[in-house]
Amino acid sequence: MTNFLNVLLDLSVVALFLGGVAQFRNLRRARFGNLTAAFALICSVLLVLYRHGVLDPAYVAIALLAGCSLGWWIAARVNMVQIPAMVAFQHGAGGIAAFLVAYRELTRTDGSLTALGAWSGHLGLIIGAATFSGSMIASGKLANRIRQTPVVLTAHNVILVALLGLIGVLCLLAAFAPGSAPETILVFLMLVSILLGGIFAVRIGGADMPVLISFLNATAGLAAAFCGVSIGNRLLAACGATVAASGSILTHQMCLAMNRPLARVFFPRSTKHPERNATEDTPSLPAAAHDSQLSAAVRAAKQAATIMIIPGYGMAQAQAQFETVWLANRLREVGKQVRFAIHPIAGRMPGHMHVLLAEAEADPDMLVDIRDANPEFQRTDVAVIVGACDVVNPAAIGAPGTPISGMPILKAHEAHHIIVCNLDGRPGYSGVENSLYAAPNAILLFGDARATLQRLIGRLAAENAAPIMQPESMTIHRR
Repeated sequence: MTNFLNVLLDLSVVALFLGGVAQFRNLRRARFGNLTAAFALICSVLLVLYRHGVLDPAYVAIALLAGCSLGWWIAARVNMVQIPAMVAFQHGAGGIAAFLVAYRELTRTDGSLTALGAWSGHLGLIIGAATFSGSMIASGKLANRIRQTPVVLTAHNVILVALLGLIGVLCLLAAFAPGSAPETILVFLMLVSILLGGIFAVRIGGADMPVLISFLNATAGLAAAFCGVSIGNRLLAACGATVAASGSILTHQMCLAMNRPLARVFFPRSTKHPERNATEDTPSLPAAAHDSQLSAAVRAAKQAATIMIIPGYGMAQAQAQFETVWLANRLREVGKQVRFAIHPIAGRMPGHMHVLLAEAEADPDMLVDIRDANPEFQRTDVAVIVGACDVVNPAAIGAPGTPISGMPILKAHEAHHIIVCNLDGRPGYSGVENSLYAAPNAILLFGDARATLQRLIGRLAAENAAPIMQPESMTIHRR
């Protein structure tokens, strides 16, 4: 096969891959786009196997079968609420694959590795190892396996700078040390990089997790791209660079959504975050007051012509996406204009709310982003908040000096009525009291969001002539 044909095939696979990624912009074509990108990656694997051959095909087949089976088994058992943790875990898997490939390439003894390949291998090893540990920390936080709030060590920044300096020294030693010394140095380099990633990620938590997830996506792609340069694989370098670029853009967009520079997210000036203790008594309304609020919510919903629903992380925790979507569909059936207003950082990863609403089969045309939603709130009769706090907190606009000051929010407070289906009246991860709860037009339905929506649905059904049956999706598809 000529070099021209090889380059042409590589470009075709990359174009197919980018064509799949481009379809992610449209919710209706996103699934097909995902299949297209996966097919492009399969083609790239087949091309590599064809060009270079395999010394032990049986071992490769066994490894592929084991990996595919394990991935399928894990993905089939993960519900949509656990998707952020799984995505972080996958980034970590990409990181460990990158640093293992880089280590193998750097320890070859045939002398065929060029200077560019060697330095690319070192960068792939460092970034891959740091991505692996950082992603494992992020996955543990998102899965509630470890403390979700930031963990700040004494002289945290000094430790990070010292580790970076040590990594630089080890790189120089590995590059110029004679004999078998580089192998030992590379092991130390790998361990120090793993430590760096863990210490870097452990300080990030709460509302900053979407930024960390997109950043780790970028570093996983960058590690893969450097490995591609090291082993001379154009497809790996191109696909890795594409992932790195898209992750970087997404990280930038997440920072814009928070109106905070990346340095403020990763190196915050203030590290004070409130610790929420599940064993503490949850502030709640008396039963009579709650029933009165529920009646007021029903009246507001029945009289409204336009309704905007704002989902947040509390909806994910309560697994209330089915009730949320079904309520929206029922309100649409009786002639009301209903839409979902989505904040970019709602949830624990970019697109978290989109994933949950898609699982509940929400009409994609009902979803609007913050730019389109905010001008409409003044003309909205009812805003229904389901598990969202910081992203609707007016303090971001009116209170200076808070962790969320200047952050763009969904202006639910401008709606004529606000129905709040949150767990309680406590602050969100920012620790800033939500002044929305004290607004005269707010109807507070504190408690588990899923149970609250079920009561709201039941009360609306009782006051309608036609009986409202609970959809199967609310009981069957939820895991």
